[in-house]
Amino acid sequence: MHWKIVTVGKPSLGWAREAVEDYLQRLTRMTKVEWIALKPGRAVEIEARMLELGRGHLCIALDERGKERRSVELARWIADREMSSTKGVCLFVGGSDGHGDALRQAVQETWSLSRLTLQHELALVVLMEQIYRAYSIHRGDPYHRE
Repeated sequence: MHWKIVTVGKPSLGWAREAVEDYLQRLTRMTKVEWIALKPGRAVEIEARMLELGRGHLCIALDERGKERRSVELARWIADREMSSTKGVCLFVGGSDGHGDALRQAVQETWSLSRLTLQHELALVVLMEQIYRAYSIHRGDPYHRE
């Protein structure tokens, strides 16, 4: 399955940049993953670009109002999508203002990483770590402990 992770801007915090690069390297050994950082700008234009990039993919917005999953549930979700021949998943991480109603209505799913509002750079790191964790669970690696 091909993953696209689309964000508004690149992390300005050094630790977040390092974590994103680390998880990208780890994930490329398990699946196809692409990170696309859009230049910040007008919300309408950014959301239109996100949806354009997601064309042909299962599109998911990250939002604190979305569905929460445990890590093992995410691993099962990924396995189910791979078994159903889902070609690609496009995940949208909004900027500091989050996503607008139009984007939330246009996507097929909305996920929450936490009921707390997360700073967008932190949300990106958590998202990538959870995808990595889900693939580790699926592979039976000892990374995840329960």
